[in-house]
Amino acid sequence: MDTTSPDVASDSHTAPGSHTSWKRFALFSLPASVAVGGILIAMAEGALAASFTVSGQDFKISADELHGEGFVQYGWLDQTVREGEAVPVAVAGIRDAEIHGLCQSVLTEFPIVGKISLRLTAGDQGTPVIAENLMIDMSQMAGDAEFSNIEIGRDAGTLDQGPEGAQGFNDLFGMQSDTIEVEGLEQTARAASAGTFRLTGLNLGISLGENECF
Repeated sequence: MDTTSPDVASDSHTAPGSHTSWKRFALFSLPASVAVGGILIAMAEGALAASFTVSGQDFKISADELHGEGFVQYGWLDQTVREGEAVPVAVAGIRDAEIHGLCQSVLTEFPIVGKISLRLTAGDQGTPVIAENLMIDMSQMAGDAEFSNIEIGRDAGTLDQGPEGAQGFNDLFGMQSDTIEVEGLEQTARAASAGTFRLTGLNLGISLGENECF
């Protein structure tokens, strides 16, 4: 693979956290191997501010209600610890978010012991969870959503409503809106990061068996 392709390098943008592409859309016009190589080069050169390498596990996020100011969404590729392995996701970025009834769960299976659930809840005692510059790399999202002043099909490299630097590749699909409201939110995610994440009424527990958010 030619890792010095100028076409790939010229399409990189600074972005907080990790990022990726959406399976339901043909978000990448380049061959997957070339796109992955370009992203790994951009990470090495500091063009992408990838804060961590993602694990091989999904986790689930749910919320009774989410209100966000400054929303963007676009496709990207996350990097796993295995060199060169990429994971397609849709990146959702929210500049300022309030979340009521937050739940986050991870299901892991161990030999002999079996399935173990780690479950976190917060923001269910009248005071919402507060997040600034929230980025979620997801493979699935469901709920009842409302957007204000939405732009669908905007060039992902020109998005300017979300967290600073939250942009995708030039010439590829993106969307953004002034605000986002979601009730009954359910997400399957690979990674999440935030500049500030304030959890009121935090409750974290581990249990045997399946105890996921949805």
